[in-house]
Amino acid sequence: MRDLPWPARVYLVAVIGAAAALIARGAVVSGAPTSTEDLDVLLVLALLFLVCESMPTLLNVEQFAVSVSFSASLAAVVLIGPDGAALVGLTAVLSVRPGLPLIKRLFNGAQFAICGYAAGQVYLALDGRVGVPQVNAFDELIGPYAAATAVYVPLNIVLTLTMIALATGVRDTEVPLRGMVQFLLSYLGYGTFGLLVAGLWATVQSISAVLVLLPLFVARWAFGQYHAQQRSYDATIAALCQAVETKDYYTRGHCTRVSHASSMIAQEIGMGLERVRAIRYAGMLHDVGKLGVPTKVLQKDGPLTEEEFAAIQLHPMRGLEIVRGIGFLDEAYAGIMHHHEKHDGTGYPMGLAGDEIPEFAKVIAVADAFDSMTSDRSYRGARPVPVAVEELRKSAGTHFDPVMVDAFIRALEREPWQPPRRVDPPPPEAVATPIKDHDDPTMPIQVVTGQ
Repeated sequence: MRDLPWPARVYLVAVIGAAAALIARGAVVSGAPTSTEDLDVLLVLALLFLVCESMPTLLNVEQFAVSVSFSASLAAVVLIGPDGAALVGLTAVLSVRPGLPLIKRLFNGAQFAICGYAAGQVYLALDGRVGVPQVNAFDELIGPYAAATAVYVPLNIVLTLTMIALATGVRDTEVPLRGMVQFLLSYLGYGTFGLLVAGLWATVQSISAVLVLLPLFVARWAFGQYHAQQRSYDATIAALCQAVETKDYYTRGHCTRVSHASSMIAQEIGMGLERVRAIRYAGMLHDVGKLGVPTKVLQKDGPLTEEEFAAIQLHPMRGLEIVRGIGFLDEAYAGIMHHHEKHDGTGYPMGLAGDEIPEFAKVIAVADAFDSMTSDRSYRGARPVPVAVEELRKSAGTHFDPVMVDAFIRALEREPWQPPRRVDPPPPEAVATPIKDHDDPTMPIQVVTGQ
């Protein structure tokens, strides 16, 4: 706990305290389950919850995982009420997931207990009947149960993401969910397994927990497949980015920083999570077309011939050719293809101007130029951030879209830029020394004719 920032510690204590208060209140007001039937239900559902919670699906955010254990807690809402649902959720403290620290077990148990209790109270408020449902009255449970699920799932997500944000500083766009609405709907769908457990209990009783394990683990497998796919996407992007950066010693880390700066602008102008994710990919791959440009041209020490400059100007189109078959890039294609277009129409490869330039390309153009100016190059040191910002202002309306420049400056005021560390000079034989940087608007490439 000592490693947690103080806001996360306060939040953790508040969540655990709230859960303890709810369980203590339930014990005083309602009393502990005393009938053999209630104890059997509580034990079976707690074991079902614990099995699922001990085998979660790991996501892309470090140490963050999801499981379908909440279905058992929602079944408890119907079968033994709010206090029972809270006790079932509390069993997350006993999870046997390897390497899970005690502090995380306590938080998980507390937040599941709160969610179960809140869902149970909503269920009761809508006249939901607690106990083993009668077959002929089962349809009367659907409305109250749906409302309980609609409370449990969003509350669970909010409590968890708040802790992640406070403890790690992960922003909402970095949470590995293709879209919060899509994730929320799928999670709500998995909540129907709780109603299935309650319904089966009326006929086969505790065996229902065993019967429902199969679809629960199918659901877990589906979660795992989706997020394994996301990890493979990220690995593909990283490999391509690394391949590009091996061509130029001084641009290492450039793709990652452009991706980050692009996402800052995207969030500032109100792009949704789906588009922010796509523009992060575009920022990572904006220079992938350099793979199709001869290294001797990229690293030439001196002015370029017209033919060599033409090869440089073709790198956005070559980039599009390289990534065209990667289906998950979506709108990122436009950013890769047109990030060297200029607002006044003097850019390349197609000379687009103003509103003709795709939005992704406008964003990446600003991010790309800013990182180039604030990074070390072989022919100059990194410019200070205020100097680079002033250069962006000067070029707004000619080189860059003014809206994107203003958005980036506002984002920088909220989230100060961390320039890359100074680059140590490479060994003399490691790289050649390019005379100019085509990404830096203040240092245009020198082109000579007639060669």
